[in-house]
Amino acid sequence: MIIPPEVNTKLMPNGVSVMKTKQSITPRKVFTYAVILLLAFGNAMSYHIFVFPNRFAPSGLNGLCTIVQELFGLNVGYLSLIINIPLSLMVYKLVNRKLAFRSMIYVITFSVMLVVLEKLDLSAFAYSTENGTSTILGPLVAGIISGAVYGFLVKCSAYTGGMDYVASLVRIKRPDLNFFYVTFLINVIVACISYFVYGYQIEPVILCILYSFMSSTVSDNMLKSGRSAIRFEIITDNPAELSRDIIAKLHHSATLIPAKGMYSGQEKNLLICVINKSQIATLSKLIRRYPNTFAIMSSVSEVMGNFKKLNPEGKENKDYLDSGDSSAV
Repeated sequence: MIIPPEVNTKLMPNGVSVMKTKQSITPRKVFTYAVILLLAFGNAMSYHIFVFPNRFAPSGLNGLCTIVQELFGLNVGYLSLIINIPLSLMVYKLVNRKLAFRSMIYVITFSVMLVVLEKLDLSAFAYSTENGTSTILGPLVAGIISGAVYGFLVKCSAYTGGMDYVASLVRIKRPDLNFFYVTFLINVIVACISYFVYGYQIEPVILCILYSFMSSTVSDNMLKSGRSAIRFEIITDNPAELSRDIIAKLHHSATLIPAKGMYSGQEKNLLICVINKSQIATLSKLIRRYPNTFAIMSSVSEVMGNFKKLNPEGKENKDYLDSGDSSAV
């Protein structure tokens, strides 16, 4: 048998030869790594422009690192590497190679840029006010950037390290554990310590809370935006005609379920259809075309499955970021 050049063989201990396909470097994968590097640089810049000048600690383990930097002058970049390198190795070995590798690319770039940017004069760009007015804008903008960075990283199959690493390791033993409360506890600890570290003032505590709220809100909205949808349950006497309109106009299908009206005792038809939020008005117009037809609309937080993602014009959406698989990097 002739083995193609992109495939090699590996001899197993039992003497059986198996084929392994080499992972190819695609333009989409290169673009994904470029995005990870850009996100790390942007978040490091955000720390130097919005976080450090306003003297508050952000959320998570980086918040604890920021407090250590405030007390002892040790750069957050060094502390981030000290914490995340052993965690990354554990995740690489026990959880997922791709996740650990891509996350470490982000962590290393983020940490290095924190150290490098410290040596540059960024006072012309740093946001801070002499009399403390509008200090709230610093953590708000930093939280928005942090949430956006996290949202894009998840689409790249990467994390920011820290608590994400810890959560993935804990879920090996306790997959049922809700790690939200652990993260919340860490953020509470960071906020409380901030009071004592930053001159016994309540303002750094408030700024930490605002940062955490904005970061989690933006990241949650970003992660849900691509997976949320609207579910329609339609009672109609014209299921075939309405289904054809849905397929032709919305490029979605529908599921027909026999039903029975309990008030009239008549046999009815129930169509279940899941569409994008932008298509609500179009489907509403289609429903109004048919007599004795009404619908119940509800929000869907996530849609899963192996299906094509089509835009309103019926063309398949292109995914510019590479999500890889469990073994690819």
